Amino acid sequence: MQDGVARTLTDKIQVTHEGIDTENLGPDLEASLQLPNGKVLKAGEPIITYVARNLEPYRGFHSFMRALPRILKEHPTCQVVIVGGDDVIYGSQPKDVPNWRSKLLAENPVDLERVHFLGKVPYATYKKVLQVSAVHIYLTYPFVLSWSLLEAMATGCLIVGSDTAPVREVIRDGENGLWVDFFDTDAIAERVLSTLSQLERFQGLKRAAYGSAQHYTLDKGILGYMKIIGMNAERV
Repeated sequence: MQDGVARTLTDKIQVTHEGIDTENLGPDLEASLQLPNGKVLKAGEPIITYVARNLEPYRGFHSFMRALPRILKEHPTCQVVIVGGDDVIYGSQPKDVPNWRSKLLAENPVDLERVHFLGKVPYATYKKVLQVSAVHIYLTYPFVLSWSLLEAMATGCLIVGSDTAPVREVIRDGENGLWVDFFDTDAIAERVLSTLSQLERFQGLKRAAYGSAQHYTLDKGILGYMKIIGMNAERV
């Protein structure tokens, strides 16, 4: 009986993406980002970016931070820009320190002249972060896909994403981005270092990511909702 009910409910579920503002995104080869310390980062420089609403394990912040010391050591000129707050939405705070940023920094000391925590930023700043990015890292547990990945793709970022279910929905390894094991910090570091050393080789992946993001425009999202509403209205 329960299986029959589940099948009936599944048949009634319709999924559509609400869309992202692709028209307000896109690459900018002249983009620059002024950091709180006054330093200016520019598109074309070896800049690694990481974005999450909050810095927490569900979005792979622990794996990212554990990969950073090796990346910084082996690429002495790269800069790292991190966007995200210190709250927790999808899990729990660590018990011994106020937030995951403090905990992971204590476990993985890094040069804060090269690793820049911006916290939560205005959208215009967030957009600049994506536009100056040389390699954008997106890691997540098998969970709801973040808008930020699609927005990074729509900005033409080179994506290094975790080989997990939600990422595989939009990133195809070697076609419009690169996969990496969510838990393998050495593999994350190696992937980032290899891409930074040969960025020209991956221009096609960036263009393909931009193209893939066009399947998620606001117009297509609205049309998807209108189709569902219309279908359901006909059933009334």
